[in-house]
Amino acid sequence: MKLIDTHIHLYDRAFSDDLGRVIARARAAGIEHFLTPDIDATYTPAMLALKEKYPDSVHIMSGLHPTSVEENYTKALDHVEKIADTHDCVAIGEIGIDLYWDTSRRREQIDAFRIQLRMAKERQLPVSIHCRDAFDEVLKTVEQEQDGSLQGVLHCFTGTREQAKACIDLGLYLGIGGVATFKNGKIDRFLNEIEPSHILLETDAPYLAPTPYRSKRNEPAYLKLVAEKLSGIYSLPVEEIARITTSNARQLFRV
Repeated sequence: MKLIDTHIHLYDRAFSDDLGRVIARARAAGIEHFLTPDIDATYTPAMLALKEKYPDSVHIMSGLHPTSVEENYTKALDHVEKIADTHDCVAIGEIGIDLYWDTSRRREQIDAFRIQLRMAKERQLPVSIHCRDAFDEVLKTVEQEQDGSLQGVLHCFTGTREQAKACIDLGLYLGIGGVATFKNGKIDRFLNEIEPSHILLETDAPYLAPTPYRSKRNEPAYLKLVAEKLSGIYSLPVEEIARITTSNARQLFRV
């Protein structure tokens, strides 16, 4: 069984003491590729160092996370563009809108999101989208920018059935991770109505560890638990879930 973790912060300090063992456990569980989103310029050096250390299995993105959008965000976007143009990036990400922590930068977040969507289209790259308490804003912006060439994933999808279908109608995959295993995660109640051809697997590690590791550090080996959960939801062998979602990831990110 081969899996691709389509969203993982493997360069995070949470892995600094045992990164080699974390990757070894992941490979033993069948995870062959790790797609790492950027957050802002302060994280980029660690991400690039990780890529240099594991060039065949780590794949990088370039992006400005919405919670890193500040007053001088246009300068930060210059950095995103530079990394996208000077490194072999598989996507523009992690980008989007987050109104959970702070709504004071709503306008700036929407503008930064729109600019990065256009960056992706210009470079024929997919996008990895972060959305928290901002589904209306995210979907409206994607709809305005969708000209048939925009592709991507709504990472860490936690929305409703209707929002899931709206994402798919806009050409986005749904990134499914540990939340699908939570008792109060809710998305497991309707995922069987969504064709698995629209789904990608992710951990978002070190965050959002699946049951039974909830509240502990997440790691890529746990992606297998997400695949097993989807196997039950879809009444399909876990190997088939792995085959479909891995094919989806290869098609979107070209890894």
